[in-house]
Amino acid sequence: MHEAHLATLERLLQCAVVVSWEDLLQPGIGGSIHVKYRFGADGSIDTVALWLSTVRGHWHLVCEYRMTSDQQCSMRFQKPYESAKLTRDLHLIMCNQDAFQPATNHGRDGLLQVGVPTQVETDTAGAAISALHLQVESMTAQARRMILGGTHLPGQQHGDQE
Repeated sequence: MHEAHLATLERLLQCAVVVSWEDLLQPGIGGSIHVKYRFGADGSIDTVALWLSTVRGHWHLVCEYRMTSDQQCSMRFQKPYESAKLTRDLHLIMCNQDAFQPATNHGRDGLLQVGVPTQVETDTAGAAISALHLQVESMTAQARRMILGGTHLPGQQHGDQE
């Protein structure tokens, strides 16, 4: 079973930050990234904001990802930050939240802290994100086959009506 099948939403958010670390911080610069997320009315995460600190106590907004109730998404980076990889991965995670173990909603915003990753942590996060992409591609292909009539519902015979 792929790690993405077992992954929590929080773990995938953390992995997306880790694999994009070098896009956000120059090599050799220490720091910490806070991933703040907010729950929408339906219980899913609708906003993710990344905050970066390279000096203790000073935080700078890196980017913010928002999803509206009608599944419209926006990703906005603050200058000088930019990461196509992070944009792609956050979009995939946010648009497929129901495929993973949900984030625990304690009735308040969630917060993850990500420190400078080791090479092992980067490799592990990269494997989790790769598994995520494969899982979503598989789900998309399966849904496409069902729409095109290539798959029948369990127990349904060819020609049966629902």
